[in-house]
Amino acid sequence: MRTCTRAMTGCVAASLLLVAGAALAAKASDAQLRYQQERKVCLSGSSNQDRATCLREAGAALQEARRGRLSAGSGDLGDNAVARCAALPQADRDDCVLRIREGTTSGSAQQGGILRELVRPVPASPGQ
Repeated sequence: MRTCTRAMTGCVAASLLLVAGAALAAKASDAQLRYQQERKVCLSGSSNQDRATCLREAGAALQEARRGRLSAGSGDLGDNAVARCAALPQADRDDCVLRIREGTTSGSAQQGGILRELVRPVPASPGQ
């Protein structure tokens, strides 16, 4: 009975190692694919940086992704945008957060900036 339990434990451990290895390989191939895409943008000249800087940044991102220290989740981008609102005075901060979460976005970094807009009706004052 003890031998069966040990054998079963060994099989489970081996299975877990295979699954973990496959997950790491998938992350590595995703990182490599993203690097190839970023490199292509750098070489085409369509990035917002000079070629050398663009290639250096793409390589650094690949290295950090391989180390597991690079997160590219879209939630992170939204969190970062909201965090930038913290530098504003409280009266403006709430509007900034609403623009990030509910507003419309136009423009790009290549065009000189990203415009975030939120239209809210303001009630008329009683004397109007």
